[in-house]
Amino acid sequence: MPINKLGTGSPSNWQDLETAQRCRIIGDVASHIAADSQNLIDLCASPWRVDPVETITAELFPLCGAMQWIGRRGPKVLTEKVHGVLGRPAWLWGVQSRVRRVPIGKVLILSAWNYPIFLPGVQTAQALAAGNTVLLKPAPGCEAVTSALVASFYAAGVSTDALTQLDSDAESAKSAMKQGVDLVVLTGGASTGKAVMQQAAETLTPTIMELSGCDSVIVHPRGDLDRAARAIAFGMRLSSGATCIAPRRVFAEPATADELRDLIMFHLREYAGGNTSEENQPMHVHSSSRVAAADAIENAIQSGAVDVMGQFDGNKLRDCGEMSPTLLDQVCSDFDVACSDLFAPVTSLIRVDHIKDCVAIVNESKYRLSASVFAPDDIAHVISEQIAERLQVGSVAINDLIVPTADPRVPFGGRGNSGFGVTRGEEGLLAMTAAQVIGHHHGNFLPHLRKRQTGDAKTLQAALSATYSSGWKDRLAAVRRMAGKG
Repeated sequence: MPINKLGTGSPSNWQDLETAQRCRIIGDVASHIAADSQNLIDLCASPWRVDPVETITAELFPLCGAMQWIGRRGPKVLTEKVHGVLGRPAWLWGVQSRVRRVPIGKVLILSAWNYPIFLPGVQTAQALAAGNTVLLKPAPGCEAVTSALVASFYAAGVSTDALTQLDSDAESAKSAMKQGVDLVVLTGGASTGKAVMQQAAETLTPTIMELSGCDSVIVHPRGDLDRAARAIAFGMRLSSGATCIAPRRVFAEPATADELRDLIMFHLREYAGGNTSEENQPMHVHSSSRVAAADAIENAIQSGAVDVMGQFDGNKLRDCGEMSPTLLDQVCSDFDVACSDLFAPVTSLIRVDHIKDCVAIVNESKYRLSASVFAPDDIAHVISEQIAERLQVGSVAINDLIVPTADPRVPFGGRGNSGFGVTRGEEGLLAMTAAQVIGHHHGNFLPHLRKRQTGDAKTLQAALSATYSSGWKDRLAAVRRMAGKG
């Protein structure tokens, strides 16, 4: 058993610790993750995660940042809020209310295979900081890296009764829900989300669903095309395309679409080995995504889309999971490849008459996790109002993609089939709690307990007008009516 820094020989009651102490322990987890970073990097290596830099930058850095943010800001976010005289309605004279953020109870976290450190790590940290106990189920194949992650929590002082790692099979999750949990947090596909929600509905167990995406990149004709192309190439290759907020479709006007397409091709080849004439090295696609990706790409090509890199091989993808980054041109927005949650290195170039037309296309999509807009800085305010703020997605990055969502201060979540609820940031931390209101009535002003009298309705109606009428004349007339009623 790991050493318990809480100072007792037996498991402690995690919920009974002061909020500040829990948050401080969670903040300390970052140092243990940093100390064990090489082990975590090695355990995170897989056919679709061959670059250790990706594990460091996309998992360890944002997770440690989130831990430290909880250590610093968590106590203030979770502190009790007092509502006294200021802003209190007159008819609640003498009432003072306190809003407490209390633990929900037992939180079941169902993690995904594509980011086995960062995503479950943040969710576990927030649930524990809020005072909950956590059951953490790793994705199949991620058992070892999850054990190392859990060990970092234990080493920092999280008690073993507060955090338990489950088996990775689906039955362990079903069994935990059957035995009873108070909140389920899922990171996964939309189909998995539906199955989990069906079981959760039987016991009315609340859920937070962080599901798939089919994210859009909107490139303004005056935007920096090279910057947009570099970002798109980066997003397509990150974790072999197995990123829920990877660029799946790119919108551009006809005047700039060809140039943008050529720049994306250039940067994809540059990523392959620094030689623009070199073919893209194949990437490994997870077994759960191969058939769907192959079918969607082949159907698009049969319907008129163009494989501009000329390297796609559907049979190879199905048989051994290998696939070169694939850029499709001449794609219609209703093609499956442009509106499905594909975890593969593929993106579609969609031409629109006007860049503003993208708003309706994105908002009509089933998957609305995040989006990116590339536009010149001198019209950033206009772009924000006309495009970014009108997109019905969880987050919008302007002149970047993916990376801004790792800010530990901001929430992350989607809409539509991309899920609901949020994790991370203040909102994510509060989502791991329940609000409890304690109202204390001081003094003897208790008109609601008085026996009903003739004329009460007219008096109260006059009081309503005196308090809430828009004009001072109406209010004064209402006060006179009240005075006449005694």
